[in-house]
Amino acid sequence: MLLTLAWGSLFFPGLFALSTWALRRSRPEWTYADCVMISTRHWLAREYVWFLIPYMIYDSCAMYLCDWCRTKDQNLRRTLTFRNFLSQNRLMITHHMVILFVLVPVAQRLRGDLGDFFVGCIFTAELSTPFVSLGRILIQLKQQHTLLYKVNGILTLTTFLCCRILLFPFMYWAYGQHQGLSLLQVPFNIPFHCNVANAFLIAPQIYWFSLLCKKAVRLFDTAQTKKES
Repeated sequence: MLLTLAWGSLFFPGLFALSTWALRRSRPEWTYADCVMISTRHWLAREYVWFLIPYMIYDSCAMYLCDWCRTKDQNLRRTLTFRNFLSQNRLMITHHMVILFVLVPVAQRLRGDLGDFFVGCIFTAELSTPFVSLGRILIQLKQQHTLLYKVNGILTLTTFLCCRILLFPFMYWAYGQHQGLSLLQVPFNIPFHCNVANAFLIAPQIYWFSLLCKKAVRLFDTAQTKKES
């Protein structure tokens, strides 16, 4: 699963860069802007969205199974366990449901032929997922003291910040460059619902990033305390 997510998050930027380079070589009479515009039109930007449906369903079921395994020794009824799971994972479940019932229809049908570049940018958000998952695996194996865990933590924070938070101002900046607008002018020159959708997408990312930072600070403080003692 980690390799699949990493491949998916790297594939689209790589395809875009390769297509742009190939067009620049094969069509020297075209401007750079022409090559970029052609490179963002690809059928995979639409069809790859179907990968999200089975993955989000699988991830939700896997999360519940893990939660059930953690609580089965407490002799809780299955219905009570499921209720606790929904209560403790409200944000993640909401995130998955929004992707399934809002993002997939929009990306697949409702947007028409517009926005392939932005859909491709959103896919890069998953570049941080392999590092987040590896961190959880290392915790499960009680390897928090290892160099691998610390390096993975740095990569997690870096990729999460770049691919899930800074990604949004980058998309606004890229649109502004194409339309001759500054970054600050873009929110006032695009449909209101686009700003609302981006706000809903980035809000949980900021919250999760704050949790990652707090966890990193606790790890650093623990290491400092052990060193001083």
